[in-house]
Amino acid sequence: MDFDALIIGGGAAGMSCALVLGSAKPKPFANDKSIGIITHQKTSHLQTALFNNVLGLEPGTLGKDILENGKQQLKDLYPHVKQIDKEKVTSIIKTSKGFTIETNKNSYTAKATVIAVGYTNLMTIKGLESYIEAHPRAVAQKERIWLKNENHLLEDGLYVAGTLAGWRSQFAIASGSGAQVATDILTLWNGGKHTKIHDKISS
Repeated sequence: MDFDALIIGGGAAGMSCALVLGSAKPKPFANDKSIGIITHQKTSHLQTALFNNVLGLEPGTLGKDILENGKQQLKDLYPHVKQIDKEKVTSIIKTSKGFTIETNKNSYTAKATVIAVGYTNLMTIKGLESYIEAHPRAVAQKERIWLKNENHLLEDGLYVAGTLAGWRSQFAIASGSGAQVATDILTLWNGGKHTKIHDKISS
């Protein structure tokens, strides 16, 4: 299956990126774009998270509920975003047209790829080895990693979001990082014109 943008990871950064990209469909520059997300969530730190200090979330909200509700929100609001469940990415290969993403079950191609998985040193996606370094904002003893990038960009068409982009493990930060990457991709699709997508109350 071919995608204009494929997101790897269904945690805070990945789901936020998918929601923002999905919301752009009414725009002429995005209405024909094929978007997908591989919603692997087993390694997400949200699985054990409890939120009391996040703006807009009711105190006591559980991270595991956000994961499930996020997939449903994406399905309900932006069903054109293809959700790929129960697959784990094994490699990313650069091609002349973008990237080939191999999973334990299938193979996909994408013009733009967003890596939004966790920042543990157990990440085993082949093709990313040259970008891996010790995480700059984590305790050294935890052996966290990041993919060295410049403004979320590893190379043309290849993005990283969330804690793996070098940000601290804070829900609002990871979500914002995913949204930032989405707006960068939308800006690219919009011919370089700085782009963001806002919903507004009709007057």
